Parts: sequence; C-alpha cells; structure tokens
Amino acid sequence: MKILIVDDNKDFCGTIADVVISQGWLPLASHRPEDALEILEAMSGEIGLMLLDIEFGSESNLTGLDVLEHSIRHYPMIPVIMISGKGTIETAVRATKLGAINFIDKSTLTNERLIGVLTSALERVAADRSNEELRKVIEPQGIIGRSSEIMDVADKVLRYGRTGLNVLITGETGTGKKLVAHALHAVSRRAKHPFITVDIPNIPRDLFQSELFGHTKGAFSGAMENKRGLFHQAHKGSLFLDEIGDMPMPLQANLLLPLEQKAVRRVGSVETEEVDIRFISATDRDLVSAMADGRFRDQLYHRLRECEIYVPTLRERSEDIPFIVEYFLSQHNRDLEDNKSIGPAAMDYLCDYQWPGNIRELSSVLRVALQTITSDQLEVSDLHRILKRSPAGARVMATETVGREHDPLPPVSGASSARDVSAVDISSDLGLKDDLARVDKLKVEKTLERTGGNVSKAAAILGVSRETLHNKIRKYGIEIDSFRGKN
Repeated sequence: MKILIVDDNKDFCGTIADVVISQGWLPLASHRPEDALEILEAMSGEIGLMLLDIEFGSESNLTGLDVLEHSIRHYPMIPVIMISGKGTIETAVRATKLGAINFIDKSTLTNERLIGVLTSALERVAADRSNEELRKVIEPQGIIGRSSEIMDVADKVLRYGRTGLNVLITGETGTGKKLVAHALHAVSRRAKHPFITVDIPNIPRDLFQSELFGHTKGAFSGAMENKRGLFHQAHKGSLFLDEIGDMPMPLQANLLLPLEQKAVRRVGSVETEEVDIRFISATDRDLVSAMADGRFRDQLYHRLRECEIYVPTLRERSEDIPFIVEYFLSQHNRDLEDNKSIGPAAMDYLCDYQWPGNIRELSSVLRVALQTITSDQLEVSDLHRILKRSPAGARVMATETVGREHDPLPPVSGASSARDVSAVDISSDLGLKDDLARVDKLKVEKTLERTGGNVSKAAAILGVSRETLHNKIRKYGIEIDSFRGKN
C-alpha cells in the first residue's frame, strides 16, 4: 500500500513518512502540487491514500484544494485526507464538499492520532472497494444503490448465484425482485443459457400444465402438434417463477415432481423427460402465513426456498434514492438526447417521499415528469403535479401533510432525553475545538434519533444541507442504522 504525502515542509513529510513506514506502508513524498499531479498520473493505480497539505509557497501556482479537485475528478478511488497548519473552518468545509474524507490540523497531530486516522481511512477504503465489486454484480442488471441493505442483497446474489440452490426472492411490489432474479442468473454457471420467466398470475388454469410442461399432438382439442413447454425452454438455464404466491393451491402439486426429480411429463404423454433447471421464484406475499392458512404447500415452499433474498423497500434504503434518481435521469438524457436536471429541493422531496410503489413508482414518476416539464430542471411543483394523480401518492401526501401539521416532532431537549446536550461533561483537558465537536456530534445524534434516522428531515431541523449533515455523520462515525425506527 503506497501513501502519497504532499507537503512543502520537508521535515514534516519526513516525520509522516516514518510513521507510514512503521505501519508497514510505503510512503511517496511530493513537495510541490505540480509534482503531485504527475505522480498521480503515473502511479494512480498503486496509491491507496493521499495526505495533502492546503497551502503551498508562492513559487507554486496551485493550492492543495486544486490538487484535491483534480484528484477527485480523475482518480475518485484514491481517498484524500487534507492537512493544514493554518486552515479555517471554511477551508475544511470546502475540502469536505470537494470530496476529502477527513481534515486534520498539524498543530494537534500526534503519531498516535495519525496512525488512527490512516488506519480508519484505509479500512474505509477496503470496505468501499469491496462494495464496488459487489456493485459490479448488480448494477448491470439495473439494481442501483450503495446502502448496507442493497450491498447485503448484492452479497447474497454473488454467494447464492454461484451455487445450484433454488432461491426465493421476497419483498414488496416494485422493489426489483425480477432484476435480482436476472442478477442471480447472470453470475451463475448457467449465464450463457436461457432465463425463462413464468408469469404465474397470467397463465390460464386450464392451460397451466401445457404451458409449463408442453403437450403431445392430439393430447386435447386444439393440440395440433407437439409443443415444448417453458420447462423445456429453460433447459440448462434458469426458470423464474414470478409471483409464485399467486399460484392456486390445486396447481401447486404439479411443481413438486419437476422440483424434486428435475423431470417433466408432457400433457398426453406417459414418458418423463429430464430437464436441467435452476429454479428462482419471487413473491410479495407472506408464504409462511399462507402455509399456516392452508393456501400454500409446505413441500413446495421448502423446495423453492433453499435460499432466500429479501429485497428492501425504498423506505428502508432512502439513502440510495439520489443514486437511483441520477441513474434514471442519465438514462432519460441518453435515450432522448435531452439535458434535463433535478433541482436540489426536488431531490430532497424525492428522498423524503414514502414511495408505496417503490422503485417501479419512482421510475414511473420520473419518466412522466422528465418528459412533460417545460423547463430543463425538475422542481417540486412538477412532482406534486404527477403524484397527486395517483391514489396511492395522494394518500401518502395527505398523510405527510397531516403529520407535519398535527403531529409535530418532539422537542430536541427535555428532561426525558436519553442524551441531553446540556449534560455534556466539559473537560479542562480538551481544547475548545474538541468540546465543540462533542456538542456538535451529540446534537446531530439527538436530531437523528428524533427523526428516526431520516437524514433529510434532520438536515432541515438543523438548518444545514443533506450534504453537510452526511459529512458530519461520516466525520463523527455515526451509525445511521442505530436510529432508524426509533421515532
């Protein structure tokens, strides 16, 4: 692991290099911003982290922020920690907005603190790169996001997809279960063979066996020739049983033999034919309850559910919404040769909205909005115009309005607070910056607790942008998931 140190103070560079070496990493030193850019161009693939000073001497035409901006644009996988002996809060904020992952003051820097900062940064890099590999598995199938919830889906797709086990995909309507099924097939050894979908609700009951298993000529009135069923078409590939929870109880027994023995019998035939199939199924129904009520066969459930992947709702991964919106926006602009954009307020609204129809609803709203707006930028008013036409959307909007008017969030402070900011223990051993940081962290945590982990609402209450609040959350190592569902 190579760490690039960019600072015009050669003694300071040497001290940092000694610490880097002591931890088993390899330091690279540069004393001019221009030289740093050359090193990045030549060795970007080998550099795991950059420590970058902000101010350089008058002989240089560039600042550390110039290098940071260039690095983030051209080498986004290299994390940057800014260092300065005379930095201001404004400079730190700007550096963070540009993409720096941390900002440290030389005057308070010790070897121990530097080791802690570097270790934390590199651990984060390792996690990000691991997630990047997972995203490569799901993004080609249109599954977009970076949340822990969607990374868990990607991890299961990779682990289960490489096996021959049958997978049951569960989750609300519109969450992207079919995309997950495609991803499972894409990473499997069957990827070069067919992926066949069985649309359970739309197959007539009297044609069910013929559609799935085929029939012989003369098997019934109208059977003018031999027919291959969907099971035959999926041979060596994957058969996707979509909406399996909608299959009528009398028809469910027909799947037991094919699942157990990988063999089918055409309608009108007494002979069985072997088929090599991997079964993937999906449902938005509660099959456990259906089994208890006698509406779904236990044997079928256990054969289909050798592994299970739950696809989270958008409400459970609202932090992914900006990435999903940008994906659909780019798709729109590319396909229609357009140049539309999303206004900041509109993006915040999209992130706060509940989306009862999940990604399917979000995609539909964006498609209509982007093709019907008269300006180049989508605004909140455009979203209201689209959403109020939807019964589900109208109900959600009404609920949100009532909640804001009649059920205000509880006050931040109070005797019953679990962590009262006023109770912070101010230490004489710490500097003012440290104490202010502790108060700032507690304020952020309390507001997130108040909003149940909703970053958009917390940012509005605190009077800062979502970006600023996300930066604080990263800075203080706050775990968002610990606050969800608490309000």
